[in-house]
Amino acid sequence: QDFLEDFCQMAKIQKELETNGSAAAAAKIQTYLDEQDNIQLNIGITGESGSGKSSFVNAFRGIHNRDKERAAPTGVTETTTDPTPYPHRNHPNVTLWDLPGIGTTKFPADEYLKKVEFERYDFFIIISADRFRENDVKLAEEIQKMKKKFYFVRSKIDHNIRDEEETQGSEFNEEETLKEMRENCIQGLKGRVESPQVFLVSSRKLHLYDFPLLEKTLEEELPAHKRNVLLLALPNVSLEIIIKKKEALQAKIKYLASLSALGEAAPVPGLSFGTDMTIMVTTIRQYQATFGLDSESLQRLAQIVGLPLDELRAVMTSPLAGKEINKDLIIKVLSSSVVDLSLTAAEEGFRFIPLFGIPAAMALSFVSTYKTLNMFLNMLADDSQKVFKKALGLDTTV
Repeated sequence: QDFLEDFCQMAKIQKELETNGSAAAAAKIQTYLDEQDNIQLNIGITGESGSGKSSFVNAFRGIHNRDKERAAPTGVTETTTDPTPYPHRNHPNVTLWDLPGIGTTKFPADEYLKKVEFERYDFFIIISADRFRENDVKLAEEIQKMKKKFYFVRSKIDHNIRDEEETQGSEFNEEETLKEMRENCIQGLKGRVESPQVFLVSSRKLHLYDFPLLEKTLEEELPAHKRNVLLLALPNVSLEIIIKKKEALQAKIKYLASLSALGEAAPVPGLSFGTDMTIMVTTIRQYQATFGLDSESLQRLAQIVGLPLDELRAVMTSPLAGKEINKDLIIKVLSSSVVDLSLTAAEEGFRFIPLFGIPAAMALSFVSTYKTLNMFLNMLADDSQKVFKKALGLDTTV
């Protein structure tokens, strides 16, 4: 499906180039990229008071509960009185909505969906800290009737595991305990909800338990055009997510290289090729933010995992590590001997030139930009994997 969409887009751009010239083709590419960046994804997070909704909203956005400025307020009493939007910091087109607890006086279950403007959300996550109650099931039934997706999340699993371990002592088996908890939740939903699936999640430790499985399920069940929107906004809870993010960002490079070649590509002092440095800087900053490697994201990660910031930074080996991305830094890196000038990415880039119909005079700019963005993407993806392993206490030797 992605291949087919790419093929259609490239054909449209080629036609625009042949009919109306390079400026019109560049405008068409920019419009397409802007549309992709502005696809909205609205996620409704709901459940009874004290179920851990707000903690989940914060964890998904990579924000500590104690971050007074950005965090959704948490507490055992109902702290959410109206649907409250929490846009993703690096991907503002993705919004998590902290919805009021089901069954509160202001929002009785039978009026709940209407009150929270049901149509706004792409899907719902229904959260419970123990078993799913009557109001949760009623809500799921209503969502089911309206043909929208919902997912049951059993929260605070780390607390339950700790309690069970203390109770059972040497007889404790984590895998069996998790299986039993999952089955108990599913049994309570059977007969009322079609094919119930329950994900066991700890908002404090998203990389453990079922959050990676929830991510995979969402990715499979979302419409194709919204999958990458979700993926790029996800916290880095597995190496697989980092790899998928890299692939999603890589798929856009041919469009960015075309835009540079057809648009404002200009000679850059110190480089052997012309390129649009604005595109280069903006794109590499996006890579840095998506992989959670900007200063603010690293500081938040250090706070969440309880490690000194310097220890996270120490494992990053790329020349971009811990630096502010700007034109001077990019030129410095490209001019240095550490850059791998292998032809692999360049050869791959040549494949797209006839598909876009790019004139021969612009081919060098296209291929050079294509190769350069691939190189920076690889650098940052590698750093992201190293930081992820360090944060989890895994082996970070290269």
